[in-house]
Amino acid sequence: MCLRAVIALLLACVYAFAAPDSLSVPVGTSGVQSLTGIWWPKSATAKKLSKVKKSEKVKRESAPVVLWFHGGMGSGNCAKGLVAGADFAELYPEKIVVSVSACRENHWITKGMMDAVDAALDSVAARRKTPVGRVSLVGVSDGALGVLVYSLEGRRAVEDRLLMSSFGKLLGDARAIAGANETRMRMGRWRFLQGGKDRLYPSGETVPWITEFCKAVQVDCELRFDPEGEHDWSYWKDKRMDWIREATP
Repeated sequence: MCLRAVIALLLACVYAFAAPDSLSVPVGTSGVQSLTGIWWPKSATAKKLSKVKKSEKVKRESAPVVLWFHGGMGSGNCAKGLVAGADFAELYPEKIVVSVSACRENHWITKGMMDAVDAALDSVAARRKTPVGRVSLVGVSDGALGVLVYSLEGRRAVEDRLLMSSFGKLLGDARAIAGANETRMRMGRWRFLQGGKDRLYPSGETVPWITEFCKAVQVDCELRFDPEGEHDWSYWKDKRMDWIREATP
């Protein structure tokens, strides 16, 4: 194989498997830092190798931004966002995927973690030199609580939301949550995926809450229920990828 072919192969590997940018963002004013991953559109990885072509720069500046909220928000793995976001980002190579790490007492329901999410988006805006005004939100398990809380308290407008294996009841009454900040909660779409074989969050409790929430929020809100559905992200990815793609256009 000639040298030019070898170089081309190496470049192709870099494009296909480039690691995310990683950074630490402050968790409010606590002094704690959250390890965060940012996955850029695939073409934008060329910046690390040579000058970015004009068309690639446009893709980077205009690409949709998706926030991924991982499950296990209280675990001791304080790099979970950086790891958990990789699998999701592979599904959306044309988008900018941002995954912040929640950890121990710094979980998704705290203001500090919402500040950390917006700090990560500030970093994206600074790096691509265009504001991040609108985002989509995706959360699994208690990461779905992050979707709900960011919808209430975040600084960016929200276009689409996908909550998988969620248990919003932990935040309180469905109608109260839907009406807590009507301006923000009625912005964009809501999509819920819930399973009948969820080992952590029984459908007998989750489905009524979601149904009541959708009635109360008074916007485009839909629950898709899979009687065989399990709790973990791996189930939804393997069995209901069509639902995921429909919810995150």
